[in-house]
Amino acid sequence: MEEKLKALAEHLAAALPGAVIATDISGGELCCRVEREALPRVLKFLRDDPKCRFWVLCDICGVDYPDRPLRFEVVYNLLSMSLNQRVRLKLETDEEQPVPSAVGVFSCAGWWEREAWDLFGIYFADNPDLRRILTDYGFEGHPLRKDFPLTGYVELRYDEDQKSVVYEPVRLQQEFRSFDFLSPWEGMDKILPGDEKAAPAGGETPKEGGR
Repeated sequence: MEEKLKALAEHLAAALPGAVIATDISGGELCCRVEREALPRVLKFLRDDPKCRFWVLCDICGVDYPDRPLRFEVVYNLLSMSLNQRVRLKLETDEEQPVPSAVGVFSCAGWWEREAWDLFGIYFADNPDLRRILTDYGFEGHPLRKDFPLTGYVELRYDEDQKSVVYEPVRLQQEFRSFDFLSPWEGMDKILPGDEKAAPAGGETPKEGGR
């Protein structure tokens, strides 16, 4: 299998110079890093070339690396059932630079691009219907970004007086608490053999609650 993947990697590198930047074989799959603007050309080649025949786009997803200059990685997973092979494409972008839409090559890409836009804020140029798909229309921000707050920015509820759903700033019902989960026996009144929180020298028992 690895020999076939090596042959496929060499075939792609020779047929798509400048478009396929690098290749790597890991876990029995070929991963290709591609130049962002060349994505449609690479996808079309993988679909139509007789040595590839990757006719199934399994999914598209985003990954956030906020410390990188190009913080987002967009990942495309394709399957060739006739060759029994998979290939993964990766490209980099940020909040400003759009990624060419894959809808013109694989029509199923539309919903996955909408998901990546909704959750990460990755913009796909020429997507015919780039709207939110998982969050509400009035949702603020992109919840799978690493810098998105766990509480979000607003909360919604049904207001009986207004007879409608209203948005309000997040109001925490209690203060955040820090728990120590090192021991599964937190809060017990006796020490079990092997517990990493066993009482220190002097016979003191550990305090409950972790703080």
